Amino acid sequence: MGSLLRGVSGLRWEELRDARGAAAGGIPPLLSRIAYGGEDTARIAIDDLGDAICALGFDVGEATAPTVPFLLELVGSSHVACKAELLDLLGGICRTDQWHSAAVATQARTHDASYRQQLGWEEASRAAVYAGRSVIEGVASSIRPEEATPARKLLQLMDDIPPFPEL
Repeated sequence: MGSLLRGVSGLRWEELRDARGAAAGGIPPLLSRIAYGGEDTARIAIDDLGDAICALGFDVGEATAPTVPFLLELVGSSHVACKAELLDLLGGICRTDQWHSAAVATQARTHDASYRQQLGWEEASRAAVYAGRSVIEGVASSIRPEEATPARKLLQLMDDIPPFPEL
């Protein structure tokens, strides 16, 4: 994958499921297009990646948390286009709480294994975004407002989101 995204090949993407339930093998080529493609190519790849790791803008999958460090790597790179879109995608991942909200709404204390998996994917995905706070802070201090403004917005979101409820 080049100097960026070296660790991508170390994951068994075909064994992971994306937010739509499909094998996640299509994620590495999308990351590569974001890293090495032009702005138009990157923008399309980010849209496609968003569908795969944060479907409909609110549903994460098993492959979401492992993808987040690569998104953060791209955001932190000096030559990657469309950082605002990447930061927006990270914000969507961070906001995702549909399964936790449903669990609270149903007041059910027992859930099947699939439901518990979804809860775990939400928690892991959000934690992965929070783990990249230093990268986001670096972008927030950029002299380029088209990068700094969405980074500051994401940092504010991270500060404002309440923790997941105890289930």
